[in-house]
Amino acid sequence: MSTVSATTTSAAGNPIPAGPTTHRRRIPDSLTDTDRPLDKFDNTYHDDDVEDNFGSAGGHHPPVIRYLLLRKGVSEKWILGTEDVLWRILKILISLRTGKNMGRKVFLALAMVLIVSVFVKFSLIMGNHVEVIGKIKSRRENPLFILQTKNDAQRVLSESTVSTGDSMPQRVLERFPVPEIWMKPNSDNYYPCIVRPKDKIRTEGSATNGYILVHANGGLNQMRTGICDMVAVAKIMNATLVLPYLDHESFWTDPSNFKDIFDWKHFIDVLKLDIEIVESLPPEYARVKHHVKAPVSWSKASYYRGEMLSLLKRHKVIEFTHTDSRLVNNGLPASIQKLRCRSSYEALRYSMQIEELGKILVNRLRNNGEPYIALHLRYEKDMLAFTGCSHNLSAPEAKELETMRLGVKHWKEKEIDSAKRRIEGGCPMSPREAALFLKAMGYPTNTVIYIVAGEIYGSKSMDTFRSEYPNVYSHSTLATPGELAPFEKYRNRLAALDYIVALESDVFIYTYDGNMAKAVQGHRRFEGFRKTIKPDRQGFVKLIDRLDDGSINWEKFTDHVKQLHADRLGAPYSRLVGENPRVEENFYANPFPGCVCNRTEERIRSLQKDRRPSLRTTSLR
Repeated sequence: MSTVSATTTSAAGNPIPAGPTTHRRRIPDSLTDTDRPLDKFDNTYHDDDVEDNFGSAGGHHPPVIRYLLLRKGVSEKWILGTEDVLWRILKILISLRTGKNMGRKVFLALAMVLIVSVFVKFSLIMGNHVEVIGKIKSRRENPLFILQTKNDAQRVLSESTVSTGDSMPQRVLERFPVPEIWMKPNSDNYYPCIVRPKDKIRTEGSATNGYILVHANGGLNQMRTGICDMVAVAKIMNATLVLPYLDHESFWTDPSNFKDIFDWKHFIDVLKLDIEIVESLPPEYARVKHHVKAPVSWSKASYYRGEMLSLLKRHKVIEFTHTDSRLVNNGLPASIQKLRCRSSYEALRYSMQIEELGKILVNRLRNNGEPYIALHLRYEKDMLAFTGCSHNLSAPEAKELETMRLGVKHWKEKEIDSAKRRIEGGCPMSPREAALFLKAMGYPTNTVIYIVAGEIYGSKSMDTFRSEYPNVYSHSTLATPGELAPFEKYRNRLAALDYIVALESDVFIYTYDGNMAKAVQGHRRFEGFRKTIKPDRQGFVKLIDRLDDGSINWEKFTDHVKQLHADRLGAPYSRLVGENPRVEENFYANPFPGCVCNRTEERIRSLQKDRRPSLRTTSLR
């Protein structure tokens, strides 16, 4: 979803500031109308039109000539001479109206056009060559990062550039980095395919086997995927789903209800042909004692059709205490997989208040027509305490994390070797590591970045990041105090804002796996495989350590980083199946296959299906 800037780009890929154009510009190359004879010109085209567009050396130059004058490595004398030649060509073409020496003049004009085009092509190539050599030389003389010590967090320093009169301003060049850094992977053959099968459409008033109450547990995105699974479970059991209850007792202690975060009427309406959804239990069932049950994790459809359905028919109301990962990723009927995606990507729409502010934040990030990155930087206190990671933090900060980890009873792992965990790729990227990653991947220092996370832990953690990337925003800095007031005390509503901004970003990068990373990347795959970068943390930290101890220089570091992530940019691939559901790729992180289809594969299957009758006929003969 790349945004097009107001600045235009030449055929050689170089930025050209959009300038004023003349209202009477006519040149022979523009005469493509087939109704106009080639040997005639409009009677309103006079010699003074040529003067207006090409003028003398002391007059105004057309946009193309002004652009060439700004390029390095191209002689001003040569450019002005070329301008004079072009002016003479136009003079010759205009003189064709007289009809004298027609053949000779046409031949001369065509020859001069050919010669000029060759020289212009050569100048563009040479100009590009000079600029590239100049950038390489500048990088060698001014390293992007000066690493003073091995263990301490270092300052991130951008290369210093000097803008001269004969070069494009640096701020304009930075708006046009290598196009690939913003381009989404090729996914032309893939499309969403979640149409409801005709034989699975629910008829209104059909009998139900009972009611399911669900208590979604965890943070917003864990609850989101859990709710979608419960919709699928209700379909499998032919049960009526009561609007889910949200978790109020987890780490975030958010008192928000389903109606506070989601558009509940839309949720019911979108799924009405799949299952029945009600706001609350009917009075006759509200007074009945509910059967409370925690479904087994990663269960197959047979579990719900068997044991759970028997309980539902017996008690009429089942209350599920947990919804996280209660359904397998694979091995479910195709209609159930599509229903999970309809629930997640169509039915679960945020409330109007959240959606509207989310759109406002996205528009502010794109205020200057620039693309932006949504960076899911999981360098938060609870995450660092849980993982036992303290790299780049001070000793008191590391001690504070350890105290927190020991104090949370349900966190089973207490003694953690932070250095070992980091080398194994088990730690979230630090802000400094994230800055190094972005720079190595080619993102310029003026890139607009939205931090998708809570408060970043560490008194000086973001200093190194901001020194390289100053255009950093979050919901707390992008929204006005008045806009943010209704959300401030509600962590899940703030997370919903972040979800919207991350989903709409030009590039989404997550520095640690988690429920939000899974939910957002899966949604982006479903909506056309928007560019999503998954850093190889284990390989990347090894490269950083080699850079810090001087084993490799910056050029080799960037080459290695780009090679390491060439196939981690969000391109389509089939969901990875593991030995057990706990270690395989999550369905909501990659809904292909199931909710995304491949046209090429469909054509092959269709051809194979068409060939089968003819093969059987041949065998009978």
